[in-house]
Order: sequence, then C-alpha cells, then structure tokens
Amino acid sequence: MENRIENNLKSLSKTVLVNLPQDAQTFTLDEFVEMQEEWIREESEKLKSKNYEVEGAVEDLIQTICSYQLDQHVEPISAEEIQKLSKYYNWSMYQALLHATKYSLNQMKERICGRRNMPKQILKPFFEVDVHLEGTMSDGGTCTLKPTLEEVQSAINRAASHVLKSTKNVQNWNQKDQPEELREPFYDWIAKDKEIVKVILLLTGSIQGTKNSVGRFLTGFNRFDWLWKKN
Repeated sequence: MENRIENNLKSLSKTVLVNLPQDAQTFTLDEFVEMQEEWIREESEKLKSKNYEVEGAVEDLIQTICSYQLDQHVEPISAEEIQKLSKYYNWSMYQALLHATKYSLNQMKERICGRRNMPKQILKPFFEVDVHLEGTMSDGGTCTLKPTLEEVQSAINRAASHVLKSTKNVQNWNQKDQPEELREPFYDWIAKDKEIVKVILLLTGSIQGTKNSVGRFLTGFNRFDWLWKKN
C-alpha cells in the first residue's frame, strides 16, 4: 500500500505540468507554447503510466483481501466495503491529478504575472516584446508593442489549455471492459472542478491587469515624437 499506492499518489500530486525556467532567458510566444506542448506531452505519459500502476495495485490489494483465509466464525468482507475501498483510492487519484493541474496553472500565473505584493523589478521578463513605430510622418505615427498584449494573452491561454488537457489520456477507473476510445478520462472530471475554473479564469485574464502600466510605458516615448511628426 505504501510503495505501490500511497507513494505513487504523492508523486503524482507533485507533478509540475509546466516548464518555467527561472533564469534570465526570455522567449518568443511560439517558443513558449511549443516548450509547454513538448513538456506536457512527456509529463502526460507519466501521469497515464502512474494511473495504471495505482489502479492495478488497488486491484491487487482487493484480490489479496478477498482471497485471505478467514476464520469460519469471521464474516467475509462485504462487496459494499470492497467498493468503498476502490472508490476511496479512485477519489485519491482524482485529487492527486487535480492538485497537479491546479498547482501547475498557478505556477504559470505567478511566473508570468508575479505574486500579489511582489515588487515588479524582482520578476525577470519572460517574453520578448518590442516597441515599434507604426505609421508614417503624415499620419502622426504611434508606438505599439510587438507582439501585442492580446497575442501574449492568447499564447498564455493556449499553454493553459495544454496543461488542462494533460489528463485527457489518463483514464478513469473501472472501465477495462470498454473499448479504449469510449473510456472516460479524468479530464472530464477535472475540467468541471470549481477551483480549476477559477484558476483558469484568473490566468486567461492575467495580462489585463498590466494594460495600464504598459500604456504608461508606451506614453513615455511621446517625448521623442518630434522625430517622426516634424519634417
């Protein structure tokens, strides 16, 4: 129970489904999303393997209990109690996967947007973003970001979607009698969890909070506008 079930569940719950280097390296949006896709693909296979391992271990445990020779005066274990045991560990597997998903999404949010009350200068830039002069002298020209904040947010959303879908290939228990393509994954369960929905909403709106500060940053270039507004 300790080695094949409990330790595996602990290991699963600590799985990090995002790759967020802490050094000073910055990434383009495509590099960021591709890096997450590759990382999540590998971690998802580990989740799938561990899930099979724990389910098999629980089945072995139940088989051991049921086949144990009891004294004739002792009542045998009821089917209801066996079902309770199976459901308990099935729920524990769900909780482990839920924790890994929620923790990973929160890690992404903290790395990209920072923790609340964290001084901004402590957080190293994560994305490569340039300031471009758009337009010509005749139309006044404006300073804009490339990529735009909307494109940055879209990349974050895509990465978050990959994290959430990491459990799509991790099948719920007691479905071995069904064709593999018809088996229900844990994803269907996790995606509806209120805590996950809350984190996803915060993450998919994470860049909105930086719009004002980015606007102030771009306004700082206005003192150079004589370069493109005057002949």
